[in-house]
This record gives sequence, structure tokens and C-alpha cells, in this order.
Amino acid sequence: MGSEVKKAPSLEQLEAELEKELDRCERIHMVRNTVFFLVVVAAAAVLIVVLLLPFLQINGASMAQTLQNGDLVVAVNNSRYKNGDVIAFNYNNSILVKRVIALPGEWVDIDGDGNVYVDEKLLDEPYVYEKDLGRCNVDFPCQVPKGQIFVLGDHRSVSVDSRNTAVGCIKEDAVVGEVLFRIWPLTKMGFVD
Repeated sequence: MGSEVKKAPSLEQLEAELEKELDRCERIHMVRNTVFFLVVVAAAAVLIVVLLLPFLQINGASMAQTLQNGDLVVAVNNSRYKNGDVIAFNYNNSILVKRVIALPGEWVDIDGDGNVYVDEKLLDEPYVYEKDLGRCNVDFPCQVPKGQIFVLGDHRSVSVDSRNTAVGCIKEDAVVGEVLFRIWPLTKMGFVD
């Protein structure tokens, strides 16, 4: 029984092994940095989408013909809204989309034919699909309270909105954003009027 003596690796072999180990460490470092970068970019994208540019899907017909059931839209967080803007807002754990009709302090009146007056001026509403008094249980004229907005759907006969105490005037801090752009369906992609 003889014991065999192992030959020590040569300098070239040691250098080659060291080179392999350094390459392996460099690849691991590169993969780790890439994964970290992708996670940071994904988190930033999620924050932007959730906080600044929420994507919303339209459910229902209350905004027909402007927006249809199933449309995907982008809302932009904005602190200043004006009459005629289409906005999304939180209501009972849902997000509703309606049109701004009157701002705090303005007086709203709606006649039996569904004509809308703000501060005694008849609104020109080319976006309205069907004028109607709708599901109204609010006494008109009424003044929009401070910090609130009066909203209506464009399809007035089916929309439940500020004409009904179930929704009423919405608080400004409930607004998610102004609906500016439709991204789906592709055939109707564009700005929302």
C-alpha cells in the first residue's frame, strides 16, 4: 500500500481557477444589481400608476356616449377642477366617473326636461346622451356646499349622481383625478372631452 502524493497545481492552473472564480463573482454581482434595479423600477412604476396616473375601467352606462362600459382610461391627479371636466372619485369603496357640473358656492337648477342651469345660466352640454331629470330626490335650486362638487353622468336617464341623495355632492378630497385619456379600445384611443 503506497500512498500517492498529489502534485500541487501549477501557477497557471491557480491563476486560471482564480480567474474563473472572479468571473463567477462578477456575474453574481451583475445579476444581483440587475434584479435590484428592476425591483426599484417596478416599485416606482406602481407608485406612479397608483398615486399619479391611476388606470380605471369604466363599468356601466352612466357616461355614455363619452365613455362606454369596458373602456380603460387614465386619470391624472389634479387639485383644480372646472365645470365640464370628467373626474373619477371614491364612493362607497368604488370609483365612479362623472362630469363636474358645479363647484363650491355655485347654484344648480335642473328643470323637468333635464336642462341644467348653473348660477341661472343654461349649460351648453353637447356631451349629454339623453337629457332627463333622472333619479332625482334633491330639491332645486340647490347650492353646492363648500369643499364639494356637483357631478352628473352624461347619460342622465340612467346615471345616479348628485341629483340623488344616495350620492349627493362629492367631497373634493374624494376625487381620484381628472379622466383625460382613453387607452382602450384602441380604435377609440384619445383624449376624453
